[in-house]
Amino acid sequence: MIYFYYWPTPNGWKISIMLEECGLEYEVCPVDIGRGDQFQPGFLAISPNNRIPAIVDYPDAGADRPVNLFESGAILLYLAEKTGRFLPTDLHGRCEVLQWLFWQIGGLGPMAGQLSHFLNYSQERIEYAVERYGKEYNRLLGVLDHQLDGRDYMCGAYSIADIACWPWVRPHERLEQPLDEFPHVQRWYDAIAARPAVERGMSIGAQWWNSRELDDEGRKKLFNQTAASVGEQAKQAKQQDD
Repeated sequence: MIYFYYWPTPNGWKISIMLEECGLEYEVCPVDIGRGDQFQPGFLAISPNNRIPAIVDYPDAGADRPVNLFESGAILLYLAEKTGRFLPTDLHGRCEVLQWLFWQIGGLGPMAGQLSHFLNYSQERIEYAVERYGKEYNRLLGVLDHQLDGRDYMCGAYSIADIACWPWVRPHERLEQPLDEFPHVQRWYDAIAARPAVERGMSIGAQWWNSRELDDEGRKKLFNQTAASVGEQAKQAKQQDD
């Protein structure tokens, strides 16, 4: 059994999709990041960076202790190795998939995330930030489009690189970036969206995030955190549990 700590965001979707693609048994443990659940002591014990997703896996009945994992890339790699799926075993194929996985983690995700913040969450529009991150997101989609030219998927066969990248292309409309100039990305995006496991993974908790507007308290929980504020929230959460 895998306990899956999740909220419906692009990084959360990576793992919900992977779990469905692999057909693994799991239980969803919602972590409402707009309410501050990510600062609860129990969750911090698993994910000290106070971010979703995270998993706790009991790989077999005789295991001495469970496997606790945070960071979506590490979880994808773990699940791929656990199941023997979506990661090539030959040296060159494995290296190609891993470099594109880290390309998403270091580039596509952070740039899209910053662009989303300044377009959709910032209480004032800062044109320099929107332009800076918008151009970088556009550039990265161009890199992806070039990689997909002549390939069905990023590295030939469907892999954890595709599973990592697709959720960060999904919000392209909210990021004011149509896919018209990226025909290979559009084809790839549509093909993945049609996969039954992707549809199932995307359906998990689909109503949670959209059920309310992000209020001022939610903004405080999500943005502008410091070491001191995170520590104080964790301390308060522990006192409540006690």
